[in-house]
Amino acid sequence: MSLPVIHLAGTPYEQGRQHGAALREAIVHNLATYFERFEREGKVARPEVLERARRYAEAIVEHNAAYFEGLRGVADGSGCDLIELVALNVRYEILYYQFGVNAMADGCTAFAIDPSLSANGHLILGQNWDWIPQVQGAILHTTDADGMQVISFTEAGIVGGKIGLNSAGLGLGINGITSTADDWSRLSKPFHVRCYEILRSRDFQEATRIITSSDRACSTNFLIAQAPDRIVDIEAAPKQIQLLTCEDGCVVHTNHFVEPERAGIEEPPNPRRQYSYNRRSRMRELLTSQQPLTIADMQRFLQDHNDYPFSICRHEDPSGPPAEQYKTVTAVVMDLNERRIWLSDGPPCTSEFQELVLTS
Repeated sequence: MSLPVIHLAGTPYEQGRQHGAALREAIVHNLATYFERFEREGKVARPEVLERARRYAEAIVEHNAAYFEGLRGVADGSGCDLIELVALNVRYEILYYQFGVNAMADGCTAFAIDPSLSANGHLILGQNWDWIPQVQGAILHTTDADGMQVISFTEAGIVGGKIGLNSAGLGLGINGITSTADDWSRLSKPFHVRCYEILRSRDFQEATRIITSSDRACSTNFLIAQAPDRIVDIEAAPKQIQLLTCEDGCVVHTNHFVEPERAGIEEPPNPRRQYSYNRRSRMRELLTSQQPLTIADMQRFLQDHNDYPFSICRHEDPSGPPAEQYKTVTAVVMDLNERRIWLSDGPPCTSEFQELVLTS
């Protein structure tokens, strides 16, 4: 099995229309999956989800009109309802706010290593994206009017991608995190809109300003790197920012604030948070246990089953309720110097990596 690769070009609306037409069945599937999860796990009924989406539709137009044009294109290309697609695209704000209330979230292990640790002397970024097992993903290869190219992983129906790299050698990894200050109703620039903008940034500082220049509705962790050697991890609570840089040549982040008290951040209680501590510790141990590191080494680390099933390579928990299951949906490794990316379709222990490269 491999993820579908969709090539998109033209205006944001045209790219959205191509996305919607190519992934119509997967988009319909994802909408059904999320509306069920909104109600069962997030405890938000369909009418309330749609009301929140209507409010966010107006906010997205103000924050990034091009993103909203992409959404309109996805709706027209797929035949799906625009407001339902808005709900899908702001599902982070809907679900992670509820996760903070309901103490649910965990999953995702992201890392970056500087050139001193890699066998080829390149800047490497990677992660496992752990999420709802039923979600259907795709790889988007976009070419914008200004020549910017992006290869990114997305969920079918979500505009622009969330994990990936661009032709300027800039890459993005992400983690969901929560704080007691999270509140979807602020209608700040949504998480997926920020990912869209970061992946279209030519400059490292420009990319970081997309996170730091305005407050956020819900907390998120962004790991940004740009060849040849720039790395920063930004823990972004609604009002506070905390920066993490390389330690022993690497940065690792999972689903908790590393030092919340230093930034005056309060995390809600979560009995699963220990799994996040364990995964961060384990990935740091792996990255610093041998040097230099090859791409194959890092792909192997993403297959690690220490503390299974809550391991770096995440698997469904047979003892948990079906509506609260998570697994590694994709594993990603990026060589930012070569603009080369490897992605799996499902847990990397059972799915081979497919390789793509940006060429000028």
